[in-house]
Amino acid sequence: MLQQSISKNGLLLCVFALITAGILAGTYEGTKSTIAQAEKKAAQKALLEIIPAERIDNDILLETLPIPEKYWDMLGLTTGGDIHLARHQQKTIAVIIPAVAPDGYSGAIKLIVGVNRNGTIAGVRALSHTETPGLGDKIDTKKSDWILGFNQRSLSSPSNDNWQVKKDGGDFDQFTGATITPRAVVGQVKRVLEFVQQQQISLFPQEKTTHE
Repeated sequence: MLQQSISKNGLLLCVFALITAGILAGTYEGTKSTIAQAEKKAAQKALLEIIPAERIDNDILLETLPIPEKYWDMLGLTTGGDIHLARHQQKTIAVIIPAVAPDGYSGAIKLIVGVNRNGTIAGVRALSHTETPGLGDKIDTKKSDWILGFNQRSLSSPSNDNWQVKKDGGDFDQFTGATITPRAVVGQVKRVLEFVQQQQISLFPQEKTTHE
């Protein structure tokens, strides 16, 4: 009798587990589409903060180029990523590049950096980080406008030696009580500009001209 009772309870537990798994799977399938749409909207919002919709006539979220593996380390990437292309009248006017500053105060800082065709920065945004609230989290536009200070900067403005925080003799402000976070972001943004400079021809091919 005891063995039958154990077997019966085991069977009931198995059935319960299968039903629970089925419910969870159904819930996941039912919400997967909603989650994907929400993630797409969030990504699009971040991209369009850097390159406004009025500047382009393509779907910046869908038009991409894979980052060559040899540049992953330079951009702080471990599994690669895609470059988003901003186009107007079939001409690439800017690119948005994912990058990771691995040396933040509390860990890696995921960024996207928009670079115009002329080599100036269209914008920078921090997508995720674990920096200290009230200090390092000032890289968020909700907390501070510090990151907007990269707009229109380039490898020649400021000069190479001045692509540092002011504490290190450069042009960029650090945060009161927090230097490591801005130092990490400044360094990685500069490396993105160097990547674009090296890949200028591939990212911004010359327009084809026709002759009569």
